[in-house]
Amino acid sequence: MTVNEETQAAQPSHPLQQQRSGRHWAQINEVSFVAGMRLLFFVCRVFGRWPFRLMLYPVLVWYMARNPVARKASLDYLAHLRASHPTLATPIGLRGAFLHFAAFGESLLDKMLLWGGLFPMDKVTVQNGTLITEAAAQGRGGLMICTHLGNLELCRLLGRRHPNVRLTVLVHTKHAQAFNNMLAQLDPASQMNLMQVTEMTPATAVILADKVAQGEFVVIAGDRVPVSPNPRVALAPFMGEAAPFPIGPYVLASLLNCPVFLMFSRRTRDGAELCFEGFREQIQLPRKQRDQLLGELAADYAARLEQHCLQAPLQWFNFYDFWALPTLDSNDAKH
Repeated sequence: MTVNEETQAAQPSHPLQQQRSGRHWAQINEVSFVAGMRLLFFVCRVFGRWPFRLMLYPVLVWYMARNPVARKASLDYLAHLRASHPTLATPIGLRGAFLHFAAFGESLLDKMLLWGGLFPMDKVTVQNGTLITEAAAQGRGGLMICTHLGNLELCRLLGRRHPNVRLTVLVHTKHAQAFNNMLAQLDPASQMNLMQVTEMTPATAVILADKVAQGEFVVIAGDRVPVSPNPRVALAPFMGEAAPFPIGPYVLASLLNCPVFLMFSRRTRDGAELCFEGFREQIQLPRKQRDQLLGELAADYAARLEQHCLQAPLQWFNFYDFWALPTLDSNDAKH
């Protein structure tokens, strides 16, 4: 069975799939204020972070006014957060959305500082990093499922601290090409170890299997559905409501026959934190149990994601209707 066939074989149904649908995240340009970020990066380099923040606020007001989809998504996420965890002191409404976007702006700045060599790497703490470094030292690769919580760029800098940790990050950056081009100008190494993947084909799986066999780690996001006209998902509880999560990471792990790890990050007061967790030593998907097992895997991942979101509620950056089953124009999926 090919990757495409196996992926299409599992799409657990749920009434929400008929009730809600929305634009796919790949059709939303979440960094359309990249020109403003260039100026703000210069301000931060010359004058410091607080002047950057003062100039960031007008940019955020403009961005929120011009992007109703992202604004509504932020409001929806914060409402889910408050409803499912009423004791959490996270602001909601427009004030909460503004702070959410402010955290997003800070995250973009951190990415530029990282690749500009200005981020305080000595203030990045790593939890359970030995899970990865010891596996790498033994020449064992694996699959690493990351999220859009905090700063994903930190995972690629892990290789700078530990040269034997080699990462290949699967990305779909059509919607953020301008920002990625700017990172490349700051440091050409920012584009290293990136592999553009719109659809997981058998040829792609063979390439990735070879990388893992050579001791590399393949990094894939677990909190955005595939960029395809008919994304295959499993619905799992998240912030009090069932949400669609991709099954691709687990199907891929079963094909690669390798250990699976989770990676989370968050910005701290002085720096950042990376956290690694063991997820499965191996994933097998027998045909008769495939739907059930995929649902369980997605639910376990969603539970861990929710717990880490509670530690940094405003640092989860999925600015689209996460609880809807997205629809994607077929032309977009081809890019």
